[in-house]
Amino acid sequence: MSNTATFAKTGVEAGPGVQTAGPAAARSRRRRLLILLAVLVVLGAVLYGAYALLFGGRTVSTDNAYVGADVGQVTPLIAGPVAKVLVRETEQVKAGQPLVVLDDADARIAVEQAQAALGQAIRKVQGYGASDTALAGQLAARDADIARAKADLERARTDLDRRQALSSSGAVSGDELTNAKNRYAEAQAALAQAQASRAAAAGQREANRVLIAGVSTDQNPEVAAARARLDAAQLMLDRTVLKAPMDGIVSKKQVEVGQQVAVGAPLMAIVPANEAYVDANFKEVQLKKVRPGQPVTLTSDLYGSGVKFHGRVRGLSGGTGSAFSLIPAQNASGNWIKVVQRLPVRIDLDPKELAQHPLRVGLSMKAEVDVSGGK
Repeated sequence: MSNTATFAKTGVEAGPGVQTAGPAAARSRRRRLLILLAVLVVLGAVLYGAYALLFGGRTVSTDNAYVGADVGQVTPLIAGPVAKVLVRETEQVKAGQPLVVLDDADARIAVEQAQAALGQAIRKVQGYGASDTALAGQLAARDADIARAKADLERARTDLDRRQALSSSGAVSGDELTNAKNRYAEAQAALAQAQASRAAAAGQREANRVLIAGVSTDQNPEVAAARARLDAAQLMLDRTVLKAPMDGIVSKKQVEVGQQVAVGAPLMAIVPANEAYVDANFKEVQLKKVRPGQPVTLTSDLYGSGVKFHGRVRGLSGGTGSAFSLIPAQNASGNWIKVVQRLPVRIDLDPKELAQHPLRVGLSMKAEVDVSGGK
């Protein structure tokens, strides 16, 4: 009973003291916290200012960046039915590897016809050489005919002159003189005919020699034209096999066996995984110091921040994305609102890093360009 009374008495007596000391202690603690908070704010501002002074403006970054590549399209250059499809979607292929085979029956027949035409052309040109020899012989024969005709003409002239000299004395009859004159005229005609025949033979030989002069059989225009037709037929046959234009991955495959394909129809795409680049879309206010050749550090959402890619700025696009859109914005309208534009910046990646960590077209990237040191 006495302890309870004592405790109550002490509590009553101590109560005013405690009420008097409590607000003062709270105010003191609040003051210390405010001072500490002010010191932290000032220290943070100083540190931020120092960082901005030392490092601020040295880099520009964006997470609006995506992997791209110069994709190779596989399209037929001739029409025809598909005989074989040698690859599957997502398969890795090498440049020059056969991908699709078209039916080649018509192309093979065309090649055989062109080969036969080339053989005919070669034999025809070789015949020109043989004809030249034959025409040379004919020309020599015409020369001999002219020589005989001249001899006959000379004899006819001598005989006519002799008979004309004797006709005045009556030793030669009129008929003999007339016959001599006729033989002389016939000899003249024979000479003229022989000369004309020689001229014709010479013309034929000259025309034949023009076809073979100055070139070999292989270089003859007729043979060259036939060989060109053979090359064209062989090219059509070669085009029945569609090959990979580059190393890469088969994508967007849309061809099956038996399908009738047309010239230029897209059959599949080859994506060069080891030759990818990045198109980073920077805000226009970030591009003041961006120049070709500047180093870039990139991370991919595929591999995370633990894998760093390094590259360099290749160049800046000639226009913003909105400028090249299908329906560009008409800012001349009355309800215009300014929107910060983004400009694509092409970034080349390190091929060795791509080989270690392949990327795929369309993957998201984060890009940070070091603009402090120029190139």
